[in-house]
Amino acid sequence: MPKSTSYHEKLIQDLKNPLEAAAYIEVVLEEGDPKMLSKALKNVIEAHGGIDQLSAQVKELYNKLDQMLSEKGEIEFYSLNSLLDVLGLHLAVKVKL
Repeated sequence: MPKSTSYHEKLIQDLKNPLEAAAYIEVVLEEGDPKMLSKALKNVIEAHGGIDQLSAQVKELYNKLDQMLSEKGEIEFYSLNSLLDVLGLHLAVKVKL
């Protein structure tokens, strides 16, 4: 009997694709739940090799964002933009349909 892949393992594998990671973050941002955004960022970072693969400056930025999300439920836009840039992603504005 073949071994099944866990949901998390499949998600991390999928998030290695930049298009998948971008769509994932976009959906989470639309939901507007800070806890979901925190978890989504952790998942994308894991897909990129984990937090240990990031520079000290980026780790500090991520930790700051994570703390802001858990304490205030909001983050500084430019901090999020900087972290997404390191992950090969960026924020975009589109027409709401």
